[in-house]
Amino acid sequence: MTLATSSLLLSANLKTDSLNAGLLPIPNETSKLLKLIDNPNNPITTAKVELGKKLYFDPRLSKSGMISCNTCHNLGEGGDDGIEAAVGHKWRVNPHHLNSPTVYNAVFNDRQFWDGRSPDLEDQAQGPIQASPEMAATKEHVAEVVNSMDQYVNEFKDAYGNNVDITFEKITDTIGLYERTLVTPSRFDDFMNGNNKALTNKEKKGLKTFIKVGCASCHSGVGIGGGMNMLNVTATYKYMSTGDFKGDKNGMVKVPTLRNISQTAPYFHNGKIKTLKEAIVEMGRIQLGKKINNKEATSIETFLKTLDGRKPEIVFPILPTSSNTTPKSDLN
Repeated sequence: MTLATSSLLLSANLKTDSLNAGLLPIPNETSKLLKLIDNPNNPITTAKVELGKKLYFDPRLSKSGMISCNTCHNLGEGGDDGIEAAVGHKWRVNPHHLNSPTVYNAVFNDRQFWDGRSPDLEDQAQGPIQASPEMAATKEHVAEVVNSMDQYVNEFKDAYGNNVDITFEKITDTIGLYERTLVTPSRFDDFMNGNNKALTNKEKKGLKTFIKVGCASCHSGVGIGGGMNMLNVTATYKYMSTGDFKGDKNGMVKVPTLRNISQTAPYFHNGKIKTLKEAIVEMGRIQLGKKINNKEATSIETFLKTLDGRKPEIVFPILPTSSNTTPKSDLN
């Protein structure tokens, strides 16, 4: 057997092991990807996406006129804010000390929010806008802001037809639809989709370790996470006392995506874990009942960095000019 043949067999076996462990790639065919991310009740179109992007970046949707969706889910980096707990209206830290999850690849989550209370991105978009520690706006404020600008009104007509009713729900649906497009295929996906050279030998070994240790028992699917699972299965998270979050009524917590994980520190629901290696070791302790040694943690971390994806090119949109009837900012 030649070295090349041996390498091909090893790659094929690793792909099979990965698929058997539930690890799925982002499809490299546009049609297949669209089937995964599209909303049949509100199909993705270019006009809707461009409008959703403007709304995503528009701080005037917030009560203060200073906070946009991008404030806590910064598309210029990991799709989050890089701090322990989100800071919102009046510079208040999230009262539950909850860390902002990344918006990149959130479309692959089974549920949204740490407690999984929202079924999809469209529903999730309604929450932070209305939450008093976040954007602190009312439905009426948001609808009034958008309807006060002719450019927004015309863009909604272009996207949805002349008879569109520009309600709060239509606005958040459009934001959620834009967020559906924020997917980041990576070298891991290239490998799973047929490019055996996309990963180095060390990265392939890290993938083997990831599967062998049991990480894929929770971090699986296309999102490499995104489902719901119990926290503190075999031990108690060492920073559990920071914040009052305990999961949903059944103690279930959303499993974070591991895509772009090297760019979304700090980690865990309350952001108390600062490094990826520490997160790997702590997760092994409390979820798998395993003491992951330094060699294993380093190997897993090497693999996880292959999940750093290719982000879509995002040009900051030029927002419509406020009119005389656009609500003024309110810092109270």
